[in-house]
Amino acid sequence: MNYTYPAVGATYKKQGCTFIVWAPGKEQVELLLANRPAYALEKDERGYWSISVHDLHPGHTYQYRLNNEEIFPDPASRHQPQGVHGPSAITDPFFEWSDDAWKGLPMQDMILYELHVGTFSPEGNFDGVIARLDYLKQLGITAIELMPLAQFPGERNWGYDGVYPFAVQDSYGGINGLKRLVNEAHRQGIAVVLDVVYNHLGPDGNYLPQFAPYFTEKYRTPWGGAINFDDAHCDGVRNYYWQNALMWLDEFHIDGLRMDAVHAIWDFSANHFLAELKNKVNELEKRTGRKKLLIAEFDLNNPRYIDPPEKGGYGLDAQWTDEFHHALHSVVTGEVNGYYEDFGEVAQLAKSLQDGYVFTGQYSKHRKKHFGVLPKDNPYSQFVVFAQNHDHIGNRFLGDRITTHMSFEALKLIAATVLLSPQVPLLFMGEEYGETNPFQYFIHHTNEDLVNMVRNGRKEEFHYFNWEGEVPDPQSEEIFRQCKLSFNYEHDEKRMRLLEYYKKLIALRKSHTVLQGRDRNAITVYHRPEENKIIGFTRQHNGKQLLIVLNFDNQPRCFSQPMSHAGRKIFDSSGTEWLGPGAVTPEELKPQQRISINPESVVIFELL
Repeated sequence: MNYTYPAVGATYKKQGCTFIVWAPGKEQVELLLANRPAYALEKDERGYWSISVHDLHPGHTYQYRLNNEEIFPDPASRHQPQGVHGPSAITDPFFEWSDDAWKGLPMQDMILYELHVGTFSPEGNFDGVIARLDYLKQLGITAIELMPLAQFPGERNWGYDGVYPFAVQDSYGGINGLKRLVNEAHRQGIAVVLDVVYNHLGPDGNYLPQFAPYFTEKYRTPWGGAINFDDAHCDGVRNYYWQNALMWLDEFHIDGLRMDAVHAIWDFSANHFLAELKNKVNELEKRTGRKKLLIAEFDLNNPRYIDPPEKGGYGLDAQWTDEFHHALHSVVTGEVNGYYEDFGEVAQLAKSLQDGYVFTGQYSKHRKKHFGVLPKDNPYSQFVVFAQNHDHIGNRFLGDRITTHMSFEALKLIAATVLLSPQVPLLFMGEEYGETNPFQYFIHHTNEDLVNMVRNGRKEEFHYFNWEGEVPDPQSEEIFRQCKLSFNYEHDEKRMRLLEYYKKLIALRKSHTVLQGRDRNAITVYHRPEENKIIGFTRQHNGKQLLIVLNFDNQPRCFSQPMSHAGRKIFDSSGTEWLGPGAVTPEELKPQQRISINPESVVIFELL
């Protein structure tokens, strides 16, 4: 007999509400409502308890009592008005949408901008993001990526300590605040991607284990026990997270999900959780007529996650590419400690530009094993690349941005490397004008013992990088406030010009025919050992070509043009219009000409 999994949580319909909770091992589940007697729920064959109650309204709080003993909030709560330890509240899903004409964006058209709602604006909420959507549109951004929004303890957190996956962080503006943001973003032609965490829950306010076997001891993750995707009773867990993903994509009109660290989703089922999720998202696409995307973060250099099902893959749309970041960061900063110890050579950045991954079967001294395979059949639109993101800034000792270490010329070079690549570019909030305020790790846990554990864990983590000094206190409100964006570019000539520079490169990426190419023939990279600090590459599409040359040295370098084509220069980051030292590269390019390139600069030639 086919079993239809019910929608978990509290579903409100015109002065009444249906409550459904999964608790297969319990003998009794009661619904507790303010000023009313307890209601006994009925259990079905799979352990789902349910009841419908009339004369209830949005805002009415409720809890569950298990086996006539302990009382807890709803694991599928949509609203926690009194925080993670308080009762859940009924919500009304109705919202007056005005984005009917919006059909979503394909990956190849995305220019992503990752932001943290709490630090992106002075308000620290969804309205603060809405107020700056026009700024992002003028910059050229086509998609914002919101760090996780699931209800977390307190009022400040990166979001990866969320404990109510179905609830929107109350201090950010809750359900309607998020819907207003998505609606307005779509009006301005901007897609919205949401970061979701399906590999763990935070420790403070996590009551899921009290209801059902949401976790398994079969596997471990860096954050504790693994979520139960393939052990006994896993069907209810899988259903819970599938419903969560579809809620964001359907009810909230979110365009895509960035799924955190999917390598920590342990599942040896015949049908992997992610593959089945993609099938369900495909069905949603067909029903709504809107593009819905799944973007994975994983640390495996394994294209199985993004390969199509006919090749044995899970069919996800794209992945974050950390190795591109590592290669670029280590080249421009010289850092080769911690997880950068495998990097530091320009040739590795050249390989990431060409192949997507750096390690495609070579030995990794950091991992102490051979690692990765070549993703030879995957288009570049399946790889998201970046010079900065929340992890690689926030997991530094002081949360210092690359902006604080690099010259102005180097910042322009870094931006060009990302934005002129055939992969999908992602910016981290503020980098476009050279923000120097840090982005540190911050929490607002309610349990002091847990706070001390986090403090000690941060100290241990930094030993790995040999960073010295006093670790900033993640519980400090002052640390959080230091992370707010300044947006102080209007009275700083270099920052203003850097912002214009980003706009120029983004506009070029959008408008130039050659830069639309995303298939495996879209780029040819030239890197010679004798020109160690130089990368040249051609971008080709529709019979036209660009030659792009990057000089990562702090000295002028020469590049031997390998093409038999002539060309004309269309961009030079060292030009005086970009506050550079003045161009030395010729305006006209002759076939196989040897040309000079300024330090820390990029030049682009249109080949004739």
